[in-house]
Amino acid sequence: MGTAGVSCASLEELARTRGFQIAAVVTRPEQPKGRELKPQSPPVKTLALRLSLPVLQPQRARDGKFIAELGELKPDLIVVVGYGQILPSSILELPCHGCLNVHMSLLPRYRGAAPIQWAIANGDTETGVTIMKMDVGLDTGDIVAQRRTPIQATDNFATLHDRLAQLGAELLVEYIPGYIAGEIRPTPQPAEGISHAPKIKKEDGRIDWSLTAKTIWSRLRAFTPWPGAFTSLPAQPKPKMLKIWKAEVVERSAIPGEILSADKSGIVVACGVDALRILELQREGGRRMSATEFLAGHALKVGGKFG
Repeated sequence: MGTAGVSCASLEELARTRGFQIAAVVTRPEQPKGRELKPQSPPVKTLALRLSLPVLQPQRARDGKFIAELGELKPDLIVVVGYGQILPSSILELPCHGCLNVHMSLLPRYRGAAPIQWAIANGDTETGVTIMKMDVGLDTGDIVAQRRTPIQATDNFATLHDRLAQLGAELLVEYIPGYIAGEIRPTPQPAEGISHAPKIKKEDGRIDWSLTAKTIWSRLRAFTPWPGAFTSLPAQPKPKMLKIWKAEVVERSAIPGEILSADKSGIVVACGVDALRILELQREGGRRMSATEFLAGHALKVGGKFG
């Protein structure tokens, strides 16, 4: 059961590993996307069809007709990765070996919808994946296995997402046989160290220049590509949104939001502590470009302020 792109690595790994037979793939229905709002298949469905696997797409996982259909498959185990709905106990108890979830954090840290983004945004230097036996709580089930990975300064959401997805897929196929055989006993999550990772909202990407430059830099990496890190560019008749794609921390100080310099080395903006040198950016309605390209067509006044 999976919907998001993070699910694809696990599906592909299970499909190509001897000893596993996938009875069906369950994913969410098509969603309208893009400017023309055309229905778009979930990434997992596209992969499942390429692998010639049957696909089920219930509107709600709690639907009685769907649960009956799932029961007819008589699954030994259900694997859940980025499905996007909380499963009822009637599904959790359906397989004789229960349901295993691949969660992209070291539980109990970052329970919730956006563990990858918040690990980067909060400046963590390490994260990982957890294989968990699901219960009715939100990411509260017993731990089957965990594996760690460092968060590099060069990581953003996209790079860490792909690494954790592959790490989770490899961990899954490594530990399922021992789990099924009863050789691995899931252990309760620690009572200490619990934190939550709520769903990302567009407004989370708005830059608060009173924060430290390091914090803003971390949030920029966490929220790339969506919702991005953005600020307001002074313009007439009204301010324009400016999306920041790439930046670095520099040791300078002034009033938060003040433009300290704007030249071929980048656009330096003061923060609560230190400053941020913007290297790549995108004006509302424009294309992504280097700071040098941007300044060639948009003069920025030193002493001006970003909103």
